[in-house]
This record gives sequence, structure tokens and C-alpha cells, in this order.
Amino acid sequence: MERRRCRWVNLKNPRYIRYHDEEWGRPHYDDGYLFELLVLESFQAGLSWECILNKRESFRTAFDGFDCRKVAAYTQEKMDALAADPSIVRNRRKIAAAVNNARIFLTIQEEFGSFDAYLWGFAPGAPFRRAPGAPVPAQTPLSQEISRDLRCRGMKFVGPVIVYSFLQSVGVVNDHDADCAFA
Repeated sequence: MERRRCRWVNLKNPRYIRYHDEEWGRPHYDDGYLFELLVLESFQAGLSWECILNKRESFRTAFDGFDCRKVAAYTQEKMDALAADPSIVRNRRKIAAAVNNARIFLTIQEEFGSFDAYLWGFAPGAPFRRAPGAPVPAQTPLSQEISRDLRCRGMKFVGPVIVYSFLQSVGVVNDHDADCAFA
């Protein structure tokens, strides 16, 4: 018998199923993983998550395994090469934002000891759970607060909707459907 999943999962896409079942909505504390998802969520802006997820391995290769220090050191030449790579989303503004955000990610790590400590410091008592039957919001006061702080620090492509998607993906918010077996 097939286990119930959230209604948004494309059951024809094994990557999507695996992401839903094994990652989405589960609390994550590893800075490398948090950086990867922050970058991927920023690339999602204006696109579908499924599109980004299908290119995830290509993004990992292109962005040196999402090694934050390496990404922070990217030159214009490297960014130009990324913009020419057909296996990823070739948006120059998003590529520049990823490099910029990597540098700020490192300063947040220095200030707080880890990005994990910074992020979860906004969310004592998390993960937060949506009330059964309540609609999934596009943003919340928490995503607005974190977005505002990240933007004040200089990050790009981290508006409150992107940040809310990020919070869902890394498990600060558990928005699995009430009848989902993975909730």
C-alpha cells in the first residue's frame, strides 16, 4: 500500500518523492546543507521547485558542492562560466547573489558560530507546525523577520516568500499535509 504524501508532490518524479520523503520539513542543522538549500531556494524565484530539484546535481557540480568558502571566492570569470552552463539556471543576477550571499553567510557564521545557530535562534521551540486544515501561507511574520535581517546584512534574493520556502525545506516549519505519512 502506497503511503500518503503531500498533495504537491509529483508522484511521477522519483527525485521529488525522495526529496519530500527524506528531506523536506525535517529539521536540518548542518551549515553546508543550509547553504545549499538557501542557494537553491534563491534560484527558484520565478521558477518551480521541481525545475530546481531536477537540476540539483548539476548545481552541486557547478557550485563546487556548495562549499561556501569556494563560492565566496568566485571571480567574475567563474560567474561568467556559470552563466554559460546550460545544466543550471543561467540567471546572472542569481549567480551574483549566490556569490554575494556566500560571503555574508561566512560573516554570519563568524558572528554566531554557525549559520545554524543564527537561523534557529529566530525559532525557539521550532519546528513549527501548521494547524490541520489551515492553508499554507506564502510568507509569515517569521519569514518576514528573517528576510529583513538577511537583506539588512546585504543578502539578495531572500525575500519573505523565498525565506518561507527555505524554512519549510530545512524543517524550521513543518508544513506537511495533516494526512501525510511523513508529517
